[in-house]
Amino acid sequence: MQFTGRYLIATAPAAVWAALNDPEMLKKCIPGCEMLERTADNRLSGSAKLKIGPVSATFKGNVDLTELDPPHRCVLKGEGQGGVAGFAKGQAEVLLVPEGDGTELTYNAKATVGGKLAQVGQRLIDGAARQIADEFFARFAAELTAVESTSEQPLANDMASPPQVVQELSSPPAIQEGVAPQIWVVGLIAIIIILLILFGLVL
Repeated sequence: MQFTGRYLIATAPAAVWAALNDPEMLKKCIPGCEMLERTADNRLSGSAKLKIGPVSATFKGNVDLTELDPPHRCVLKGEGQGGVAGFAKGQAEVLLVPEGDGTELTYNAKATVGGKLAQVGQRLIDGAARQIADEFFARFAAELTAVESTSEQPLANDMASPPQVVQELSSPPAIQEGVAPQIWVVGLIAIIIILLILFGLVL
């Protein structure tokens, strides 16, 4: 199976990455997330409860970051288990690009699923994956809006307008400079979770 997508987050990259540094915010934004922790510099472990078609289970898994090229590109590799619901493993390439005052995220992911997940069908999994991704970004935008209205820290000052999400941008992103490497890694770890949810293996 293959998943691709592009999202434009209408918030300055610095504000986006500051929010992605907050594990509690990520847990609020990731549908079904029950646990999330970093077990090594480039590894994340977690669990989430998710329903894809008739299959409902708590999935547990790990994600590794490889081929890091901050702040341009990273390859994510992961695998997860959902008990009798099945298993999944795969990888994804992620590109991040500053876009005006916002940030453009592009991903290209491939996954293999087994067990009941494999019987669900690609169309159903793809639909569920996109719904989950859209829900994450909608929650993330809402959380950033709330932070903007209540915070007295620089995070609020960096955002000129309430964040929004635009899906399926028309042209591939160009690689640009503008995001500090250490911020990229932290932000990318959060994106990994979403990509694995897109796989159907959901951390």
